[in-house]
Amino acid sequence: MKALSILSIAAALVLLTLSADVRSQTGQVPLPDGPGRDLVMVTCGECHSVNLIRNSWGYSREGWQALFSSMVAMPDIQASAVADYLATNFPEKPSTPQAVLISGPVQVNIREWLLPTLGQRPHDPLAMHDGSIWWTGQYANRLGRLDPTTSAAHEYPLQTGNSGPHGLVHDADGNIWYTAMSVNRIGRFDSTTGIVTEYPMPDPQARGPHTPIFDQRGVLFFTLQSGHVGRLNPATGEVTVARTPTANTYPYGIQVNSKGIPWYVDFNGNRVGSIDPMTMEIREYPLPNAESRPRRIALTPDDAVWYTDYPRGYLGRFDPVTGEVREWRSPGGPRSQPMASRPSATSSGTASRVSNRTRLCASIPGPRPSRPGRSLQAAVSCVT
Repeated sequence: MKALSILSIAAALVLLTLSADVRSQTGQVPLPDGPGRDLVMVTCGECHSVNLIRNSWGYSREGWQALFSSMVAMPDIQASAVADYLATNFPEKPSTPQAVLISGPVQVNIREWLLPTLGQRPHDPLAMHDGSIWWTGQYANRLGRLDPTTSAAHEYPLQTGNSGPHGLVHDADGNIWYTAMSVNRIGRFDSTTGIVTEYPMPDPQARGPHTPIFDQRGVLFFTLQSGHVGRLNPATGEVTVARTPTANTYPYGIQVNSKGIPWYVDFNGNRVGSIDPMTMEIREYPLPNAESRPRRIALTPDDAVWYTDYPRGYLGRFDPVTGEVREWRSPGGPRSQPMASRPSATSSGTASRVSNRTRLCASIPGPRPSRPGRSLQAAVSCVT
């Protein structure tokens, strides 16, 4: 857990004065003057740019306190000063997008757990068959496991420093495979021994492994931020990468259909793509709107490709057989910023979507902000 003492804060305030010119040269915009400003610069600026505060939608005092309390532990007097400063200078903006609530037959109970290491940015929670939840602590270079029944959480620091763990998935034996985005590797965490095995990318051009998924044969496929997709054979350790036909792409979400064909979406263009699992040949399929930027993907049992169009605020469905594309606009429009989708457990052709701020059919407001500039304010249930 990250904690700040009064002595360490005082020392940092001296350094803050000396480094003001340096900060101005790094693109950070100074925060407004006022009681608590220097404390905020030190406390928040130690881990991230204070531009995230300036560019946020703002929060109430309670919202700010809930947010930074999940990142850093401070003495009560400092926490109160930080909360007062942020609430005074960065209140919630009148233009803040709100969840567009439409009543529906959906009831959700939301529980939250504070993790042992603050400020780690827990990413891509993975539900296991035993009911446990695994996550990647992206900013703290670790994996974690939560038992929702007992609320016990255990963390596993990774051997390679600053590896930037991002996506994760489990294999048939319950081992955790993750993408080490900052060091261009795939990691395997043995859930029995705790031993980590890493697999580097074979091509220096292949950077930023992002989202992993297993196919029915136990072969791992993954997307890379550098415009590649990859395949890893756990039996041999062989890693193969392939560049997308179109330049300047950002393969993001990926899933495997019932026939063993991986499909992915391009977050930097209006297209989805399929991968030949044997040859790694990629076929791209353009979406009709040039502004589309699909972020995550879901496949229903009929092998239809569902995608969330993040900047436009749409849920889309692509039929690989006919090429037909259908889209449904969120009532919140572009501000809804739909992030991820997942088929419902009982559906053969419907999808649900999780949105940052609004919803498509039935909206469930989230309990708290997540981080400056980005908050999960609503979950979505959608029947098409």
